[in-house]
Amino acid sequence: MTLFLSGSKLLSDFNSWDLVDGCCGEFFIKIPFAFEKAIEWSSRINEYEKRASFSMMAMLAVHDKKADDKKFELFFPVIIKASDDNRNFVRKAVNWALRQIGKRNLKLCDKAIMLGKEIYEKGDSSSQWISSDALKELEKYKRQGRIKSIGNAH
Repeated sequence: MTLFLSGSKLLSDFNSWDLVDGCCGEFFIKIPFAFEKAIEWSSRINEYEKRASFSMMAMLAVHDKKADDKKFELFFPVIIKASDDNRNFVRKAVNWALRQIGKRNLKLCDKAIMLGKEIYEKGDSSSQWISSDALKELEKYKRQGRIKSIGNAH
């Protein structure tokens, strides 16, 4: 736990996307300050360390059923900021986070769709790829009625 708290050693040991996603999904999302670490790690330079941020966001969106919508809305500015990162493992995780947050409920879906459109307007290829892919999936899910209409607004 000490390595995790300092954040430097454990994160710097990541050298593949599957290690990142495995650690995030099996360990990191279960700690009480997971939301804070997801935001903190978004400023990392290393590709795998930065991916951990967005992997955490995606996995928290899927697995933390009791979390308040507002906690996920705090991720939106971080997602916008990182959307122009053209490194493969980062942009795929940014896209994943946006899609999973949007799938939590109709309120977050509508907000994620608006965010996706804003990201597209940044104009760079990474932002447009992230946005196009996320919008296609979220709009399809919404049309098909596959997203819950009730959010968790605690």
